[in-house]
Amino acid sequence: MDELSAHSSALAAAEVGSEPEVEVYRARRRRDCEERAFVLAAVGIAGEVVAFSRGCVLYVAARDVERATAQLNLYEQENFPRRPLSRSPPRRLFRHAWVGCVGYALWLLGVAYVLSNGLVRLDAFNRGELYGAPVRAGQWWRAWTCLTLHMSGPHLAGNLLAGLWFGYLAGQQLGVGTAWFLIVVGGGLANLVEGLVGPPWYRSVGASTAVFTALGMMAAHTWWTERSAHPSWMRRWVPLGAGVVLLGWLGTAGKHTDVMAHLLGFSFGVLLGWVAAWPSIDRRLERVPQWLPGVAALLIMAIAWAFALA
Repeated sequence: MDELSAHSSALAAAEVGSEPEVEVYRARRRRDCEERAFVLAAVGIAGEVVAFSRGCVLYVAARDVERATAQLNLYEQENFPRRPLSRSPPRRLFRHAWVGCVGYALWLLGVAYVLSNGLVRLDAFNRGELYGAPVRAGQWWRAWTCLTLHMSGPHLAGNLLAGLWFGYLAGQQLGVGTAWFLIVVGGGLANLVEGLVGPPWYRSVGASTAVFTALGMMAAHTWWTERSAHPSWMRRWVPLGAGVVLLGWLGTAGKHTDVMAHLLGFSFGVLLGWVAAWPSIDRRLERVPQWLPGVAALLIMAIAWAFALA
């Protein structure tokens, strides 16, 4: 039998010939119990504080239980009000996210059709792939043209499907034009960094860098805009953690997977998504007509291919 049970038994034994006492409050610190006893004493309710090794308990006579409970609840509300969670209103989803997906599909399929049917220069693939030595010599456009080139049908299909999925979600979250502009910028910058710091013989093609840019951008944007909605630090970091998990799951599988390109794409996406989520920048981006950054994204790709084929 522990101390609290022994005391309860003693109280029960003392009920013969006297009014029983009832517990109305317990705490780890004796000071907390004594404060509540003082509050009750101020309104004419006698209380008894009993200390134990694991805390203390405040007892009052059975006839005073209801009044004592009401007074203690009032004391708690006045001195320790519950702070409501700071929840931001749910963000609106942008419409017409499918438009960017159509543009993405047309670019990838169009470039594949034009090159496979010899409708442009026969060396267009070689002039558009990411190649370390020419990039270091100043051919910056390869960082963007390589995003539209693929080695095979399955390679194209995989990046097409993944890009459509992540691009659609990013378009809903940031706006179709803003999302695809940032995806194109981030994917190209990631390729440019890899071309400049990688070995001179490094070669790469594919839209997967841009796909992981979209993933990182969504993860960081959600993490930053929703951080005030969750009091727990663990829940606040869930979006970014989920993005990292997807990066590890999708971005490292396969024999010829370019892990560094995926990591750089994801990193640039996180940076761009975080910056776009700043309240001052976020408000400005919401006021921008979505066709404007959308056209800018198309111009970046068109200018890059114009340099490549010149």
